[in-house]
Amino acid sequence: MVERALRAAGTVSGYAVQAAIAALHSQAHRYCDTDWPQIAALYAVLMRIQPTAVIELNHAVAVSMVDGPARALQLVETLEARGELKGYHLLPALHAQLLQQLGRYEQASERYRAALALTRLEPERRLIMSRLEELAEPSHC
Repeated sequence: MVERALRAAGTVSGYAVQAAIAALHSQAHRYCDTDWPQIAALYAVLMRIQPTAVIELNHAVAVSMVDGPARALQLVETLEARGELKGYHLLPALHAQLLQQLGRYEQASERYRAALALTRLEPERRLIMSRLEELAEPSHC
């Protein structure tokens, strides 16, 4: 159904692209089975149709899964420099995660703390706190 919507004549809608992304996520039985290259490509299409900072942030997540954290970090830092998502906790949270994956633990800790200061929902606060605790473990020194 989603493939048919994407192949339909005329302009593809943002909703069809979002549905295709959701379908790819739901088709993966395990996280490692997710078709990240296709998801990244669909986010690139979605950015042309609906250019928003949140879509760019989601694209950066997909890029990190395909091209690695260094490439995604460039995208996130560019997005952060523009200031469009100032106050949005997921931006510093992703920034921190990418820094952590690159072994830049002190910087990651700073960005997790920035995300924590912006986070209001308790489950999200617990997740960020657990990431901070991971950074405090001696195995990262």
